[in-house]
Amino acid sequence: MQLWAGLGNPGPEHAMDRHNVGFMALDVIADVHGFGPVQKKFQGWLQEGRIGGDKILLLKPATYMNESGRSVAEALRFYKLEADALTVFHDELDLAPFKVKVKQGGGTAGHNGLKSIDQHLQQLGGPDFRRVRIGIGHPGHKDRVTGHVLGRYAKDEQDPLIEMLGAIAGEAEWLAKGDDARFMSEVALRLQDPA
Repeated sequence: MQLWAGLGNPGPEHAMDRHNVGFMALDVIADVHGFGPVQKKFQGWLQEGRIGGDKILLLKPATYMNESGRSVAEALRFYKLEADALTVFHDELDLAPFKVKVKQGGGTAGHNGLKSIDQHLQQLGGPDFRRVRIGIGHPGHKDRVTGHVLGRYAKDEQDPLIEMLGAIAGEAEWLAKGDDARFMSEVALRLQDPA
C-alpha cells in the first residue's frame, strides 16, 4: 500500500493557485483511475483506489500548506506505513513551468509543506520520501515568490496545465510500480510539442 499526498491549501479561493498543483494532480489521478468517494479523514480528504495492481491512498491535507505534515503523519501511522511508502506531489519553483521530476529524499528548498512533512516524519523513518516536483517556474526575484506561488494560473497556462495533469495521471502506473525514471520519460514524451 502506498500513500500519495498532494499539497495545497483548502478553500475555493485557492483552487487555481500554483501552490495547489499537488491537489490538482491528485484530483486528476483519482478521476482517471476511478478512485472511490472522498472521505474526511486524517485532517484531510482521502480517496482509495488501485493503479495497476497497487493499492493507493490519495490524501489532500486540509490543514493548510504549513501544517501538511500533521495530516500526512497521521495517515502513515494509522496504516502503519514507513516514509518509503509516501509520495508527495508539490509545486516546485526551481523547475520550469509544467516540467515534472521525481526525486527521492533531499532538502525542502524552503517549501513550507515539505518542511512540515519532514518535521512530522522524523519518527517514521525521516525525510527519505519520494517527491513528484511539478514546475511552476521562478518569478525572477525572491520578493515576488509569494505572489507567484499564491497566484492563479493565467488563462494562457490553462491548456498546458491540463495536459501536464493528464500526463501525470496517465503515466501514474509507473510511479505505483516504483519506476520513477520511466514515469518521468513517459510524462516528458506526452508533453513534447508535436514536431
